[in-house]
Amino acid sequence: MQFDSGFPLKFNVDGLAAHLEQHLLPAYLISGDEPLLIGEAADAIRARARAVGFTERETHFIERAGDWVDVRVSASTLSLFAERRIIEIRLNSGKPGVAGGAALTALLESKDPDRLILIFTPRLDRDAQGAAWVKALEANGAWVQVWPVDASRLVGWLRSRCTKLKLSLPEDALEILAERTEGNLLAAHQELEKLTLLAPNGRVTADTVLASVADSARFDVFQLGEAVLAGEPERALRVLAGLRAEGTEPTLVLWALTKALRDLWNAIAGPSAEVPGGKPRAWQRQTAALEKGIRRASRLSFRALTVRAGRADRMVKGRLLGNPGDEMALLAADICGRPALPAPQSVLK
Repeated sequence: MQFDSGFPLKFNVDGLAAHLEQHLLPAYLISGDEPLLIGEAADAIRARARAVGFTERETHFIERAGDWVDVRVSASTLSLFAERRIIEIRLNSGKPGVAGGAALTALLESKDPDRLILIFTPRLDRDAQGAAWVKALEANGAWVQVWPVDASRLVGWLRSRCTKLKLSLPEDALEILAERTEGNLLAAHQELEKLTLLAPNGRVTADTVLASVADSARFDVFQLGEAVLAGEPERALRVLAGLRAEGTEPTLVLWALTKALRDLWNAIAGPSAEVPGGKPRAWQRQTAALEKGIRRASRLSFRALTVRAGRADRMVKGRLLGNPGDEMALLAADICGRPALPAPQSVLK
């Protein structure tokens, strides 16, 4: 079987299975920060390659510039038994440097029907996407982009996984599982596999989930910003507690809260605070949450919120007595429109 080629492809993991049923390209780039989905995408490509005779596999972990010499030598060396092989290259970042970019471009532009190139990177930023080696990949292969499954889609993702595993979970059980594994798809997948052992008939209740599923949620500060903008105090405080437990720097947590506050203010402050096209200055992940925040913004006291943020900042810096974590929890509740305590009148109080 010969490779299909001649057209660039870019799609997410959901489109990979359908693509592989019809095509196998000389090279694939898998980029993203979700280990479970990245691993599954790679396994699907390897399985398709094995089915058409790729029996050898080499893996290169790029940690320094000298590692590219090994890649070049390996790519130019014929297999001892003339077998087709997969060459996997794992990058720590999307910017391989001058030597790495040149090596990747040369490798991707060379034509060898007995070689398949599989490249792994974290999520590529705008600058990295414009690199010559990425353009060479798009001209000769396919780019599989792995995106996070955010909180609003997690229940649906879990439901789909349950169907594949022949598990039947009611909505309340799915919501409990989503809450306990948010931000940690690998843990969610492992918990589902454990439930298949606990429920031989495939039926799982909410009580079963509560009894068996550990709290494996993993959060980032962007989820905190989304939660407060959306006006979800319970989720915001759960994310905040998770960040504190994981040892996230208080300054970074406060940055997320104050950024959410600025985004909300900018969205209602008038045309000068908007980008061309009338869209508020918010990152794509936060757009829906910001729209919810705008609807309740008239009920918020931005002056009081600013005072609360200032108090938290002074506590973080040791200039005001108090627990900055508790103050940020109060700030989160205030932005959600559910104040737990009266608003302070002064940063110094």
